[in-house]
Amino acid sequence: MATFKEISAADVKTSRSVLNQLVDVIQEDISGSATRKKYQLFVTGGIGPGVTSSIYQTVYDQDFSLQTANSIFDTTVGLYAAGTSVASSSSGIDSAGKYLFPSQSLMMREKMDIYKQYAANLLGDADSAFTTPFGSSTSTDIVDSALFLSFKRLFTRDKMKRETFAMRMYYSASLKGGVVDDAPNLNVTSELDERIYTDFGAASNRRRTFGGEVGDLVNANDTTDNVGLIFYDTGTVVLNVARIISASQYVSGTIDGMRAGTVTHTPAGRVVIGHGGRLYDNAATDPNCPWNGSVNPNATFVPDLMVSASIDDIVDHFTSCRFSSGSLTAATFQNNTNINSTLLFCRATADEFNYSSNPTYTNTSNRIVVIDEGQEDIQRSFSFITTVGLYDANDNLLAVAKLSRPIEKNDEKDLTVRVRLDF
Repeated sequence: MATFKEISAADVKTSRSVLNQLVDVIQEDISGSATRKKYQLFVTGGIGPGVTSSIYQTVYDQDFSLQTANSIFDTTVGLYAAGTSVASSSSGIDSAGKYLFPSQSLMMREKMDIYKQYAANLLGDADSAFTTPFGSSTSTDIVDSALFLSFKRLFTRDKMKRETFAMRMYYSASLKGGVVDDAPNLNVTSELDERIYTDFGAASNRRRTFGGEVGDLVNANDTTDNVGLIFYDTGTVVLNVARIISASQYVSGTIDGMRAGTVTHTPAGRVVIGHGGRLYDNAATDPNCPWNGSVNPNATFVPDLMVSASIDDIVDHFTSCRFSSGSLTAATFQNNTNINSTLLFCRATADEFNYSSNPTYTNTSNRIVVIDEGQEDIQRSFSFITTVGLYDANDNLLAVAKLSRPIEKNDEKDLTVRVRLDF
C-alpha cells in the first residue's frame, strides 16, 4: 500500500531569482489620439464659454476602446507651490490660505495639488520639491514645472531595472515663423533636435528615499545635464520641463481659455499665445487686440504655457509634439519580476514507494499481478511514479506536481523528486 512520508526541514530550500522583461513604447502609442485617453474631470464656471480638461491622460498600447488594450502609463503636469512660476503668476493668498490667480492662468491650484501629491508619495513631504540631480541644495536645480509619467504595474512589475531606461524626446518645437494662421508651433516638432534621456550611472550611484530607489535622468550626450528623476520601485518618471525642452523658446498656437476673442495679426509680428484661446501678433501694441496690453507678446513654453494652458493642452503638446509620431521607440526599459521559490526534495529510499495503491495492482486473492505467470513469488514489486502530492499536517492535499514522464521505482533505486513552487 502507498504510504505518506514527512518532508523534513532539511529537505526544504528557498531561493530568489529575478526575471527581466523588455518594455518598448513606440511614438505612435503616445502621440495617437486613439491610444491616449482623456478624462474630463475639470470644468470651469463663470464668464466665457468655460474650459473642460482632464487632470491626467492615459497612454495605451492600442486603441483604448478595445478590450485587449493595456494601459502603459498615466501622464500629467504639476507646478511647485513655492516655485517661481507660481510666485510670478499668483496675485496673493486669501485669509483661508488659498492661492489667488488672475484669469490669464488656468488650473493653477490643480497643477500645484498634483505636484504635492507626487511629492508626498515619492519624497514623503507634500511641501518638498523635486531636484535634478536628486538631493541637490541648489535653487536652480529645483523642478519648478514637472512632467510626470506613472508607468503601470503590468509593465513595471516589481520595479524598473537600473540603467535600462531611455526616452526619446525632441528639444525644440518648430522654428518656422509666419502669420497667425500659417505657422503656430504649439504642436509642431522640430525633429532636428532629437535627444535621448537615460538613467546612465544609476547602478553605481544607488540612493533611496521615501518612494524607494531613485536615480537621475541625464542627457545621453552630456551626462552632466540632469533632466529628471526616475523612481524604480513605483515606476514613476519626473521630468524637469525647463530642461527637457527649450523652455525659453517662443510659443504660438491656440489654447483653451475662459473668454472668447478675435484673431488679429500683422504679417510682420510674432505669433504668440493669447488669452481666451486666441492667437495674437505683437499683441501688446496691436490696437485690434481686445485685451490690449494684457497679453504677453513674448510668450514662452516656461512659464507662460505651463501657467496659461490647461493640463490637457500641456499634455497634448508633450505627447503629440515632443515624442513625435511614428514607429520609432519613444521609451524603453527593463522591468524586474522577483520570483520566490521553495524547493522541496521528495526522497524515496530503496524500500519506499515500490508498491501501488491502484486496485488493479493486485488480483482477487490480494496477490500482485505479475507480467509473466508463475512469477508471483519471485518477481519483486515495483511502481511507476507519475505524481507527487503535497499534504499538510491534517492530510489535506495542498499541491500536486506532475512528472514529465513516468519513472520506475524499485528496491534497487533511491529516487529524489525535486518540486519547485514559484510565487
